[in-house]
Amino acid sequence: MNVDTSLPQDTADAKAARRDSRRRRRSSGPSDPHGGAPAPQGAVQGDSDTPEVEPTGAARIRSRLARLWRRRIRPVLGVVSPIGWAVLGVAVAAWTAGLLLHVTELNVLALVLTVPLVIAAAFVLGRANYRVTLDLQSHRVVVGTRAVGRVEVANPTQRSILPSRIELAVGAATAQFLVPRLAPEQTHEELFAVPTRRRAVLVVGPVRSVRDDPLSLMRRQVTWARSQELYVHPRTVRLDEAASGFLRDLEGTPSSDLSSSDIAFHALRDYVPGDDRRHVHWRTTARTGKLMVRQFEETRRSHVVVALDDLRDHYSGEDEFELAVSAAASISAQTFREEKELTAFTVTANQRTAAYRPLMDDYTELELRAGRQGLHELGQKAADLAPNASAVMLVVGAHATARELNAAATQLPLGVLAVAIRCVDGAEVRRSAIGGLDVVTLGDLDDLPKALRAVGR
Repeated sequence: MNVDTSLPQDTADAKAARRDSRRRRRSSGPSDPHGGAPAPQGAVQGDSDTPEVEPTGAARIRSRLARLWRRRIRPVLGVVSPIGWAVLGVAVAAWTAGLLLHVTELNVLALVLTVPLVIAAAFVLGRANYRVTLDLQSHRVVVGTRAVGRVEVANPTQRSILPSRIELAVGAATAQFLVPRLAPEQTHEELFAVPTRRRAVLVVGPVRSVRDDPLSLMRRQVTWARSQELYVHPRTVRLDEAASGFLRDLEGTPSSDLSSSDIAFHALRDYVPGDDRRHVHWRTTARTGKLMVRQFEETRRSHVVVALDDLRDHYSGEDEFELAVSAAASISAQTFREEKELTAFTVTANQRTAAYRPLMDDYTELELRAGRQGLHELGQKAADLAPNASAVMLVVGAHATARELNAAATQLPLGVLAVAIRCVDGAEVRRSAIGGLDVVTLGDLDDLPKALRAVGR
């Protein structure tokens, strides 16, 4: 037979041989890559792929010890508090020295320290099988209102559970309440209220049951309910029709550009070949003896831009920034309610404007930032995101200078209504102008409608 002729691979014998070979490899371990007999354990296989090697006895022991440490030993050691470890260390040292040196005083000291450790262990022993439900009435509230919720603790077992203490984490604080002895299938409910003094995203939970001793030598806690997020939205004020009049139009916001066909009538001019005959003003044509056509003022749909400055150097403190966030959120909310097109952003982030809730969520998450960017970048971003905007509201802090405001205004498109709301904590409402930019000083959020009515005139 010619050795260069390939052997058939689809015969019944060939298939049976391949099945037997695979079966032998599985039962005998790794085999020679060239089809020879199985290689002995530890033999070098040359340049072929190294087959998976089963873990050795030492590796299996290390894996079991690690699993034992994670599941059994570490949870037990975590029950002892730092004070408990200190007492335990002194007790062990006293027992060792007292027994080796035969010093009675050290043995007495060791006994005195051992007794509270044994009592503390008795406090944390035992198991409690609760069913805990954490329920917030609302996951979104406004600054100044209370977030109400409840914690329900149930005993799903057929035996009574001894009294215990339940801890509920709320942000950096922790609320505690006692759960009495629960009979089988009995429940206990606790209501709680979270005061909201500042805009924030609070983490409510988790709910833990805690068992410890009076000396705090040992502490055992079990988590039963996961944490939930509570959005504390910024406070906003509703703008009346007079305050938001500059945002209102029926067909659009008029611009200084003139058009031969639009909504708002502007003036009459001489007929030019190519003009639409439908726009000829026949009464004036009859009186003057020459064709006159209507000229219209070009309009565009209202598009409001709310640009919030979040640079730390431009604000006197956190309270002033909260005023700015509330002012920006109020204007954005009014624009959203009036179903106008809205673009809201800071230098580093854009707010979602598709729905009211995500919009307020994004305002809730804003924080002051450190950086070197100026207000001109805020104006440039407004021009890039909304080149056809009809009104741009720049909300800035007390330390924003007139030069920076003017630099921001020069970046805006021509013909846009530009207003800067300068937030100064406690200041009276006043209006000024920097070139074509209206500047309104705002010292209290309740004065925002009054400030915008001044702009609307």
